Amino acid sequence: MTELILSRLQFAVVTSYHFLFVPLTLGLGVLVAMMETWYVRTGNETYKKMTKFWGRLFLINFAMGVVTGLVQEFQFGMNWSEYSRFVGDVFGAPLAVEALVAFFLESTFLGVWVFGWDRLPKKVHALSIWLVAIASNLSALWILIANSFMQEPVGYSLRNGRAEMTDFLALITNPHIFYQFPHTVLSGFVTSAFFVMGVSAYHLLKKNHLDIFRRSFHLAVIFGLISAFGVAGMGHLQGMHLVEAQPMKMAAAEAHWESENPAGLLLFASIDEQAQKNTLELKIPAMLSFLSYNRFTGEVKGIHELQTAAVQQYGSGNYVPPVTSLFWSFRIMLTAGMWLLLIAFLGLFFYKSNRLENKTWFLKLLLWTIPIPYIANTSGWYMAEVGRQPWIVYGLQRVEAGVSTSVSALSMLIAFTGFVLIYAVLAVADVYLLRKFIKKGPEEASVEEAQKREIKGASLWT
Repeated sequence: MTELILSRLQFAVVTSYHFLFVPLTLGLGVLVAMMETWYVRTGNETYKKMTKFWGRLFLINFAMGVVTGLVQEFQFGMNWSEYSRFVGDVFGAPLAVEALVAFFLESTFLGVWVFGWDRLPKKVHALSIWLVAIASNLSALWILIANSFMQEPVGYSLRNGRAEMTDFLALITNPHIFYQFPHTVLSGFVTSAFFVMGVSAYHLLKKNHLDIFRRSFHLAVIFGLISAFGVAGMGHLQGMHLVEAQPMKMAAAEAHWESENPAGLLLFASIDEQAQKNTLELKIPAMLSFLSYNRFTGEVKGIHELQTAAVQQYGSGNYVPPVTSLFWSFRIMLTAGMWLLLIAFLGLFFYKSNRLENKTWFLKLLLWTIPIPYIANTSGWYMAEVGRQPWIVYGLQRVEAGVSTSVSALSMLIAFTGFVLIYAVLAVADVYLLRKFIKKGPEEASVEEAQKREIKGASLWT
């Protein structure tokens, strides 16, 4: 395999694995903060037990996210040095802010929260987990600002073959970020909601800690339903923006070969990429125009016309991303989203009608639904990143131009193999720890008993 293929494989594996932990961190931190806020307001010990139980799972996920995230930035120097050389002046700024501000804020107050139980005033302790949740989402914001430059370059000028930042305000107000950030964060909220719903369903099936997991489920199902509607709305707005900013990505995701007005939406298609046509189609008339412009008229440019325009603008070459995989990844994401909305509606209905615990089939279904948001997230990111091909920075640098020239294929193969093996071990450790603490459930001891143990333990050292 070539250096380019190995570099792309490694980046795909490392990024996809890291992104398994990011969405849960974004949402679960907010849910834990909400639980502790209710504990502070009501003084109800049930909410404290909820906070500690879900907080423990949050910590495991957070730690795995940090470990796998550290590798991300090293890759830019190892396998993508030409990319770093070309765009480092722009790309490095938001990543530096993320590390120096958001990540340090996040990790510092997480430590305060972990070690501050029963040592800090309740309101101060609750504030610390809110700061962790806010910092986690700020961290995502700065990373997505960097990614948005790759999707829609702004605030730069080209000097001596390199992109240099000329307008920091333009960089952080990139139009792309106003769609990508809410869509990503709300997807994280949905992921965390269904994680909490699924784990709660497990304990409701086992008849364990019913009060705790009824309350956990109620909070999560409302949080998840609102967030799922938000994801759908922001996804629609993001699609409308991409029709203008990255029309080839949207055309490829719809296997839309020829320009049409009005344009129909394909539900199913048998795609022949070599012949650049669809041999079998099931289409909703005018629906693609509606999704693109919020009206049932309007031309949506096809792949053939966009390819011709790209050749005229950038020179000879193939500017069409892999249509078949994009087409189906987009539909996997949409199908998963509709499934999650249905499950959230059913969950809220069964809870409000006091039938949740009697619906064994539904509780079991919730356990199988836990992976669905992860599948939707991965499919969405695949579309976002692969749909930009052949560009690593849209319109400025092609992927093959960004790969390192001084690293051999053998070195890349060794590094790739090492990452796969290490991540496999980490995956086993993560699943083991999550299963262990999920099955263990909340701590049984009361606050008074915990304080007694703490006093007794301290007395042994005096």
